[in-house]
Amino acid sequence: MSSPLNINDAFFQNSYKEVWKKLIPPGVSEIEASFIEDVAQLQNNDTVLDLMCGYGRHAIPLAKKGYAVTAIDNSEAYINEIKAIALDEDLPVEAIVSSALTVPLSHQYKAVICMGNSFAFFNRADAVHLLKKVAAHLLPDGIFIINSWMIAEIAIKHFKEREWVNVAGYKYLMYYQFFFHPHRIESEHTLLAANGTVEVINGIDYIFTLAELEAMFQEAGLTTKAVYSNPKKKPFKLGDNTVYIILGKN
Repeated sequence: MSSPLNINDAFFQNSYKEVWKKLIPPGVSEIEASFIEDVAQLQNNDTVLDLMCGYGRHAIPLAKKGYAVTAIDNSEAYINEIKAIALDEDLPVEAIVSSALTVPLSHQYKAVICMGNSFAFFNRADAVHLLKKVAAHLLPDGIFIINSWMIAEIAIKHFKEREWVNVAGYKYLMYYQFFFHPHRIESEHTLLAANGTVEVINGIDYIFTLAELEAMFQEAGLTTKAVYSNPKKKPFKLGDNTVYIILGKN
């Protein structure tokens, strides 16, 4: 495994951790939580691992449904938010501050999820390491769900060099560059606050085709069960702008 240091580790610090919440359309997280419950055929008290969980947008709804959730993120601020909600509402959530690559796991899980494009944060070596870790802690009938909008079949077709939006009181400017060897999109994100404050964040998304991902899954002892474009289980096709990959153990 390569170094756990990753440029994306700092992405959700400072202002962006609040901006990210506003970028998620209302109701999407709850719809995805129901999709996870359905695809994994979860039953009461089943165990769920939420890798790179962010502020708990899936972990909290799933815990409210009665599932025992382990939520992992390297943002202490996000994890503290989850802990506070879980304590206040008496929810079965274990929230841990850690890199997904290095976190020690002691349970077996019926469902493991990596949502919101987080899987694209890893190069091939780290991605395979994470996949092997998931496979080792997935129950025989368990399901691993990866949600992304940066696989090659999406990223290349929809690539834009520049975008901007107004969100959460900021003008949010995005600048992207596509590189090869390895295939990746390096990005610069600028947040312009109304008071003139400027915050610049850099990130990298590693780009793999579905075929390349399939080879990585097989190497880790996982196999693809389905590939959807949305939580309504519409089969994924070229031109769609998001993907939900459903994996099981070999």
